[in-house]
Amino acid sequence: MDDLLPLPRSIETGAGSAEIAAGAVVSGPAALCDAVRLALGVLDPRPGDAATAALRVEEDPRLGPEAYVLTIAPDGVRIAAGDRAGAFYAAQTLRQALPDEAFRSALPPGTRWTLPCGRVADAPAFAWRGTHLDVSRSFLPKREVLRMIDLMASHKLNRLHLHLADDQGWRVESRAFPLLHEVGSHRPRTVVSRHGEDLAFDDVPHGGHYALADLAEIAAYARARAVVVVPEIDVPGHASAVLAAYPALASRPGERYRVLDRWGISPAILSPLPATVDFLLTVFGEIADALGEVPYFHIGGDECVLDDWAASAEISAYRASLGLESTGDLHAWFLRRLADALAEHGSRAVVWDEAFVSGGLRPDTIVMPWRGEHVARRAAAAGHDVVATPVFPMYFDYAEAASPEEPAGLGDAITVADVAAFEPAPASWSPEERARVVGTQFQLWSEFIPDGRSLDYRAWPRGCAAAEVAWTGGPPASEDFARRLGRHLGRLDAIGVEYRPLSGPRPWQRGGTGRRRHRPGIVTVQEVMRHLHELSLSADSTRPSM
Repeated sequence: MDDLLPLPRSIETGAGSAEIAAGAVVSGPAALCDAVRLALGVLDPRPGDAATAALRVEEDPRLGPEAYVLTIAPDGVRIAAGDRAGAFYAAQTLRQALPDEAFRSALPPGTRWTLPCGRVADAPAFAWRGTHLDVSRSFLPKREVLRMIDLMASHKLNRLHLHLADDQGWRVESRAFPLLHEVGSHRPRTVVSRHGEDLAFDDVPHGGHYALADLAEIAAYARARAVVVVPEIDVPGHASAVLAAYPALASRPGERYRVLDRWGISPAILSPLPATVDFLLTVFGEIADALGEVPYFHIGGDECVLDDWAASAEISAYRASLGLESTGDLHAWFLRRLADALAEHGSRAVVWDEAFVSGGLRPDTIVMPWRGEHVARRAAAAGHDVVATPVFPMYFDYAEAASPEEPAGLGDAITVADVAAFEPAPASWSPEERARVVGTQFQLWSEFIPDGRSLDYRAWPRGCAAAEVAWTGGPPASEDFARRLGRHLGRLDAIGVEYRPLSGPRPWQRGGTGRRRHRPGIVTVQEVMRHLHELSLSADSTRPSM
């Protein structure tokens, strides 16, 4: 058991071995047994009596949330778990202790495996271990979302941040405002030119959205696998798709809008007037009702051009009536108003770091500081819970090498080693600041993720390194992690993940014929991070950063 990923807190080896076979009996509390059976589905464990059980599960609340102790002894496997999630993760660890074939969907009849005896005691360092999936710019069908949940569960990741709305598309059904999905969910073409090139488009229609029933299914599927869905409706900026459907919500009366067909940011912005707030709260309610349990709701707040607010006499008068001095204050008030309403329904608001820098957040609002460690530390020092999401090294739309062999990426380069070296709560921070870091997540922005195969390539194995950091709390020993990751790739092969090999892309994964090549050196992540840090120092930081 020396090749587990993420690395458990404690591994002890023991004498002897245990045998486990397909159809083995599992006993214990029903909810915990169900979790174990789900994680070990390929073995098809059968619920039964403890006297004949090869797998025995018990609940031990003293272990804490998501924690477990897994014991493999000659007389069978024992799992003590703090809760259902702990039992699920114990079974995922047991699955990794088995041959790679345990990660396939089916086994030959009569399969039996022998395991060395030992004991694993484990618990996560961070409560928030996330994956951000942008389905707005490039829509991904439900099957890809469900598959990502399965892969997250295999790596003990537990937050799926679904970016459901942006300038390039609205991705969820609304029964109250059906034009959102009828108009806002598709565009007639998509840009194919890149930074510094003349605009060019593919003239291929692109679109799609999830029915509310799809959201309910995704949420239930995720909950069974210890994953919480965090929906994001990014407001008040990034609003082209919303305004294409409902232009009356715009800050500039009479303007015509369309779903954006290029990347980057539009000045289109929602009006902050009461009608917009009512509209958004209705839509938020539809999404929350579909998901069933929404402990967190992301409302964006990033990259807003406030010029139309300043130019509107009606909005300026409204701002003055609220006793606010500037459009920046109005931006903060608008997000606070939405957060207050979400709190009334049991959801904590989550925002990108521009909303923190603007000020005025509810104390319980969670901040995602994407512009770097400095703004993250300021948010933590101000008493906000922080989920570390810096561009470097957690934005996986960047290429993994500064090479034209790579398929096109936003910039270069973010490697597996960069991710593995990340420290979400730096040792140089005060204990109080470090305690405010509740977790981390990697971001899959989808300008360069048009389909599921591209998603696999961008997400893995960098996502393996992110899972290691999120579970253990800090960078692993580099040589040991490299060894364990090399071993872990066999499990991904068994699942069928089309990851990027550590040595570079396979011939059919390279940039070239039928696929845009990466252009090394055009955008470098180091320059981007310097620029973002400078912008985050200004209270007038809602403007687009790129």
